[in-house]
Amino acid sequence: MEPLQKGSKKLLNAWAFYDWANSVYTLTIASTIFPIFYGTLNFFDDNQVHAFGFDIKNTALISFVTAFTFLVVAFISPLLSGIADYVGNKKVFMKFFCYIGGLGCIGLYWFSLEYIYWSLLFYFFGLIGYWGSLVFYNSYLPDIAHEDQQDKISAKGFSMGYIGSVTLLLLNLAMVMKPEWFGFDIGTTEADKDAASILAMRSSFITVGLWWIIFSQYTFMVLPKGVSNGHKVTKAVIFNGFKELKMVWKGLTHNLRLKRYLRAFFVYSMAVQTIMLVATYFGEQEISWGGESEKTMGLIVSILVIQIVAVFGAMLTSRASARFGNIQTLIVINFIWMSLCFYGYFVETPIQFYITAAFVGLVMGGIQALSRSTYSKFLPETKDTTSYFSFFDVAEKIGIVIGMAIYGTIDQITGSMRNAILFLFIFFLIGIILLFKVPRGKHA
Repeated sequence: MEPLQKGSKKLLNAWAFYDWANSVYTLTIASTIFPIFYGTLNFFDDNQVHAFGFDIKNTALISFVTAFTFLVVAFISPLLSGIADYVGNKKVFMKFFCYIGGLGCIGLYWFSLEYIYWSLLFYFFGLIGYWGSLVFYNSYLPDIAHEDQQDKISAKGFSMGYIGSVTLLLLNLAMVMKPEWFGFDIGTTEADKDAASILAMRSSFITVGLWWIIFSQYTFMVLPKGVSNGHKVTKAVIFNGFKELKMVWKGLTHNLRLKRYLRAFFVYSMAVQTIMLVATYFGEQEISWGGESEKTMGLIVSILVIQIVAVFGAMLTSRASARFGNIQTLIVINFIWMSLCFYGYFVETPIQFYITAAFVGLVMGGIQALSRSTYSKFLPETKDTTSYFSFFDVAEKIGIVIGMAIYGTIDQITGSMRNAILFLFIFFLIGIILLFKVPRGKHA
C-alpha cells in the first residue's frame, strides 16, 4: 500500500484508532474489573498476602509490582527505541508490546493466590505491553500530524479510547452483574451467584486481550514503518538508545522551554499516574459501600462516570489550550488535581466518591492529551522523534516508579491509603510552581 501523506485524514484516524484498541486495558484491567476481582481473593488478616518472603498488604503488593514493571519499561524502552530508529521500523516494536500485553490480559483469567508468582507475571505482561507500546505509539504523533493538528488529534485519540473502553466495560458489567445472560451457571444460592460473577470477571480479562489485539490491526495496517534508512541491527547499536537519550539530555541545555517543561511534567505526572493506577483499590477498601454487590456496582459506576466525563474533559481542555495556551491550561488542571488530593483524604461515602470521580474524569483526559501534545510542540526540528519521545516516556515511567513506591510504602507502613493520597498533594504543588517557570511561546 502506498504510504499516506503526513496530515492525511486516514492516517490520523488510523493512529487515533489505537487508543480505541488499547484503552480497554486501562479501564477493565488497571481501573475497574481487575481491582474489584483482586479484592475478592481470599487474603488473610488485614488484607495481607504472603509473597517474596514477606507478609505484604494486598494493595501495597500491587503498588510495588507496578513500580517494578515501570522500572523495567523505563530501562528497555531506550534500548528498543534506539534500535527502532536505527533500522527505521518502530511499528514492529509497537506490535510486539501490543501482543505481549494482550496475551498478558488473557492470562489473568488464571490469576490466583495459590500461584501468586505466575499470576503477578501475567499482570506484569499486561502492564509492560500497554506502556511499552505507547512509547512507539506516541512517537508517531509528530511524524503523522502537522503541529496545528497535534492537539486536536491527540485529544481525539483519548476520546476514542474512552468511548471504546466504555463500550467493552458495559459488556463486562453485564457479564458480572447478570452472568446467567452469558451462560454462566448461577446455581441456587447467593454464594453460587457470587462465584458465577467472579468467573465472569475472569472471562472479561480474555475479552480485553482479544479486543486489544484485534482492533489494533487497522492501525498496524495503515501506519508507516517509520523513517526507513536501510540499516540492520548489529551488536554495536544495542545500546544506541541510551546514547540517543544522552544526546537528548545534552540538547535540553539549548532548549530552556523544553527542559523546564520536562521538569514540571516529571513531577505532576508522577502524581497523576499514581492516582489513576490506585483509584479503584482506594475505593474498594476505603469507601463504605454497604455490601459486596453495592461495592461492585458502585466502583463500576464510578469508573463509568470518569470515562464519560473524560471525553468532554479532553475536548474542553483542547479548546482551553487553543484560547489560553498549553502551559496556562496545565497550571489550572494541576490546581484541580491538587484540590482533589486534599478532598480525597476525607471521602468516605459513595456520593462523595462519585463527586470525586466526576472531577477526576474532567481533568484526567485533559492532562494526558495536553501533556503529550505540548511536549510534541516543544521539540526541536528533528526526524529522530522516537528518541525524544523515549526520553519523555522514560521520565514519565521513572516518575511512576517513584510515585508508586512512595504510595505503596506509606500504605504498608500506615495501613491507610488515605495518607498516601494526601501525600501526592505535594507533587502537584511543586508541579504548578515549575510550570510557572516555563517560558511561554507560540501556541503554548
